[in-house]
Amino acid sequence: MTVAWLGIGANLGDARQTLKDAVVCLAQQHTLTVVAKSSLYRTAPIDAGGDDYYNCVVKLETGLDVHALLGLCQRVEHHFGRERPFCNAPRTLDIDILLYGDAIIEEPELVVPHPRMRVRAFALVPLVEIDPELVIPGHGPASAFLAAVADQRIEKVKPLCQCLGIAPAPDMPDSGNCR
Repeated sequence: MTVAWLGIGANLGDARQTLKDAVVCLAQQHTLTVVAKSSLYRTAPIDAGGDDYYNCVVKLETGLDVHALLGLCQRVEHHFGRERPFCNAPRTLDIDILLYGDAIIEEPELVVPHPRMRVRAFALVPLVEIDPELVIPGHGPASAFLAAVADQRIEKVKPLCQCLGIAPAPDMPDSGNCR
């Protein structure tokens, strides 16, 4: 099994719900196991227009090779209505392979570690939330890049219950919707 990290984001439709549903969709795949999920974050678009994004990161274990994992991610995006009309277009769902084990891959259709993850708060902050000691292969500790993205707006989204002033039940995960 290989440990992989996926960055998930959306800014069209009910983006917050789409991310939750996408994580559930991934968790239902028999070819992988979601072992951790970051909090949900709201961020401003970078190099793009449109509404703010909702983002999270999931850590998973998989027996899929990296190309099969990429294909699965693209099928899930398509299932949620992803279209690619132009570069950096707003999207219903975006799933990026941030890390795949210790692999360093540079191919026309796939670069791992993700080439922009070291300069994007929406990738780094959730990664470090899950694993403060995480090392980006070929680059060093993920936490070492946080200072460089400190000027990017990123806000942890409170679970719905907290937004309403209601504390989640003790057995409810912090990132739950409380429904």
